[in-house]
Amino acid sequence: MRRLRVQGWRWRLLILSIGGGLLAGLSLADWDFALILKNAESRYGNLGPARERILDWEALIKSSAALSEADKLNEVNRFFNRKFRFVDDIKLWRENDYWATPVEALVKGAGDCEDYSLAKYFTLRRLGIPSEKLRITYVKALNYNQAHMVLTYYASPTAEPLVLDNLINDIRPASQRKDLLPVYAFNAEGLYLPGSNARKSDSKKLSRWQDVLKKMRAEGFAVGEG
Repeated sequence: MRRLRVQGWRWRLLILSIGGGLLAGLSLADWDFALILKNAESRYGNLGPARERILDWEALIKSSAALSEADKLNEVNRFFNRKFRFVDDIKLWRENDYWATPVEALVKGAGDCEDYSLAKYFTLRRLGIPSEKLRITYVKALNYNQAHMVLTYYASPTAEPLVLDNLINDIRPASQRKDLLPVYAFNAEGLYLPGSNARKSDSKKLSRWQDVLKKMRAEGFAVGEG
């Protein structure tokens, strides 16, 4: 869980900053992991165990391509919950709020709740799950009285969402997660408020999301302008 001290005005600022097209630039073309590893080694030097983590990610994508959506969710959720250990941004990146790419998190072998959610989101999109079925969701973790982020999956527009979370390994329907209070969610189509399937915002794009896309392009991923 990401241990944020987010005041009400900061929630509103984040909500107003999110717009449509957040993942419109994600290409589903094959990712060149040879290039991705080369770029990672150029940036970090000898990757050590991180190299195996990145290769395991590639293997996950290849082995999961023909699975059902339900099985893809389970495999991806289990993979990142196992590969990452939770570490606060301030300890890991010396920043209060840092959104890591999947490669950055795999190199560290660690991340906060946003990094788990983003890595799962990118991977499931790469596996062909449409963006409209996935929402990166900010919640309040009631047991901890702290802000938190999860990934939610909608089998259909009106279906009850399933929650992919780093706090627990089981994927459960939202109705079984009484410990989470949804605040807002976003995906490629825009911003959603709790209990609504209608897009609520087409305002400015989230700057941290643009930073993630920019970093991923530099890492060798086929992503557009978002």
